Amino acid sequence: MWKQFLNKLPRKSSSSSKSDTASGSGHNHLGLNSTTSGNSIQRTSSSNVGPARSATVKRMSSAVFPSSVVAGIEPLVSFKDVSNAEKQNLCISKLNLCCVIFDFSDSNKNSAEKDIKRQTLLDLIDYVNAGSARFTEPVIAASCKMFADNLFRVFPPNYRSNSSGGGETEEEEPMFDPAWPHLQLVYDLLLKFIASSSLDAKIGKKYFDHTFILRLLDLFDSEDPRERDCLKTILHKIYGKFMVHRPFIRRAVSNIFYRFVFETDRHNGIAELLEVFGSVISGFALPLKEEHKIFLCRALVPLHRPKTVGVYLQQLTYCVMQFIEKEPKLASAVIRGLLKYWPVTNSQKEVMFLSELEEVLEATNVVEFQKCMVPLFKRIACCINSSHFQVAERALFLWNNDHVISLVAQNRQVIMPILFPALERNSQNHWNQAVLNLTQNMRKMLSEMDEELFLSCQTKYQEEEEKRMALEEKRKITWERLESAAAFQPVTGNTPVLVRP
Repeated sequence: MWKQFLNKLPRKSSSSSKSDTASGSGHNHLGLNSTTSGNSIQRTSSSNVGPARSATVKRMSSAVFPSSVVAGIEPLVSFKDVSNAEKQNLCISKLNLCCVIFDFSDSNKNSAEKDIKRQTLLDLIDYVNAGSARFTEPVIAASCKMFADNLFRVFPPNYRSNSSGGGETEEEEPMFDPAWPHLQLVYDLLLKFIASSSLDAKIGKKYFDHTFILRLLDLFDSEDPRERDCLKTILHKIYGKFMVHRPFIRRAVSNIFYRFVFETDRHNGIAELLEVFGSVISGFALPLKEEHKIFLCRALVPLHRPKTVGVYLQQLTYCVMQFIEKEPKLASAVIRGLLKYWPVTNSQKEVMFLSELEEVLEATNVVEFQKCMVPLFKRIACCINSSHFQVAERALFLWNNDHVISLVAQNRQVIMPILFPALERNSQNHWNQAVLNLTQNMRKMLSEMDEELFLSCQTKYQEEEEKRMALEEKRKITWERLESAAAFQPVTGNTPVLVRP
C-alpha cells in the first residue's frame, strides 16, 4: 500500500537537476569572464572546461597538433618592472605562458590571447638578447619544453603529384604555413637562446639532447621554405655549440639521406641539410677520418640517384668538391659513383651530371684520373652520340676546359681510340648542326694533338666498319638461304611458318 502511495507522488527528474546545475555553472562562468576588463583576461584551468570541449583538436593547414584548451591567458609584468633576482623566475613564468598553443588557421580566433603570447615572446627575445645573467637549469628546462610544445608537430601527407618525386621542384610554388608569424618568433628565440653566451653548453646538452635534435631534424620536411631556412641556421648553431652531439647529428642526417634515397624518394629539406653540411665538411680536420669518407661514399654520392636531384644539386656538388679539395684521392671514387648513378634515360639529369663531372675533373689529378678514365670516356662517348642535342653539346663542351684537355693529352693513347668512333658516327649521322660543328672542331683538336695516332684510329675505325658491314651482309645471306630452304619443305603438324608481309 505504501509503495503504491509513494509512486503516485510527483518526482523531480535527476536529468533536469543536472541540467539546471550545469546551466547555473555556465552562467557563473560567463559572469566571471564578463567582469574582465582591458587586456587582463581571466585564466581558466583546463580541468574546469567541459568534456565536449576538451576533446576537440585544432588542426593547422600545414601541420597537425592539438591546441591547448584554455578560456584565456593574462599578460605578465615586464622584465624591467622586477629586480634582477626575480628575472629568472619571471622568465620561467613567461615560458610557461608561451606553452599555450593556438589554432592559427583562423586569424579571428583567440586574437587577444595570441597578441598576449606574441608580446610575451618578444619580451623573452629582448631578455635573452640582454644576456644579463647565465641561464639557470630550470630556465633551460622550461625553454626546451616551450620550444618542443610550439615547434614539434606532425606534418600532413604530401599531396604533391607523384610525377614530381616529392619535395619542391623548380616549377612548383612553395606552400606557406599560416602560423609562420608566430613560429618565426619562436625560432628567433630558439636561435638567440642557443647562440647566447648565457647558455652553459655543459648544462644545455642535457636538455638539447638526442631526442630534441631528432625531432628538430624532422621539421626539415616542412613545406614552408622560410621555416627550413630558420632550421638551417639553428642546426648549424647546435652543431657548433654542443660538440658532444656532433657525431650523432652526422649519423642522424645520414639516416635522413638513406631514407630519402632508398625508401621514400620524398623530402623537402635535402637542399638545406646539404647547405649546413657544406660548412661542416669545410671544417673537417686533415687527414679525413674514415667516418667522413664513408659519409661521402654512402650518403652523398647516392644522392645523385633521385630524379629530383636538380633541386639540391648545387649544394650537393659543393659538398662533394669540399671532400675532393681536402683529399684529392677521393676524386676517382666520386667519378665512379657518378657513373654508377648515371641517368641513361633522363636527358635533363644527364646534362646536370656532365656539368658536375666537369667541376670534379678540374680538381682531379692525373693519377686519380687514370684509375677511372676508361669507363668515364666510354660514357662520354655515349653522350656525344646522344640524339638529344643538349646532351651531345654539353659533352663536347668539356673540351673547352683546359684542364680536361691536359688530362686527355697526357692519356691520349687510351682515350682517343675510345672517342674516335663516336666522333665519326656523329659527323656522319647527327641531325643537329651545332653538334656537327662542335664534332668537327673536336676532330681537328685531336688531330692536332697527335696526328699519327689520329690517322691510326681512323684506319682502325674504317677496318672495323668494313668488318661490320661484311658480317651484316653474311648474316643477311644466311637468313635468305634459310628462308628459301624452308619454302620447299612441306608443312606438317606444329612446323613454324614464316609469313612474309
